[in-house]
Amino acid sequence: MDQLTQFAPIILMFVVVYFFMIRPQMKRAKQEKNFAAELKKGDRIVTKSGMHGKIVDFSEKNNSVVIETGAGKITFDRSSLSMEMSRKLNEPAKLEKEKK
Repeated sequence: MDQLTQFAPIILMFVVVYFFMIRPQMKRAKQEKNFAAELKKGDRIVTKSGMHGKIVDFSEKNNSVVIETGAGKITFDRSSLSMEMSRKLNEPAKLEKEKK
């Protein structure tokens, strides 16, 4: 029993790290994967580097998307799309559609 009380703080620390660090990261990664899978042509998106555009085409071979911007068409990996910024960009459009 004495050994268990010695290791209790260490075990507790691993439990806290799991619930406050590892589990939320796994949940976020799953959400980003679902976001990338649900994209469709015509969606307005923002990349992690700040490039704004509209999806024109997909390349399943390279796991990338072709984005139309003011400067032309650019190809980005799906992993470079920002889920948070894209959702913020599309929220006003959804609210406007709901009002009509």
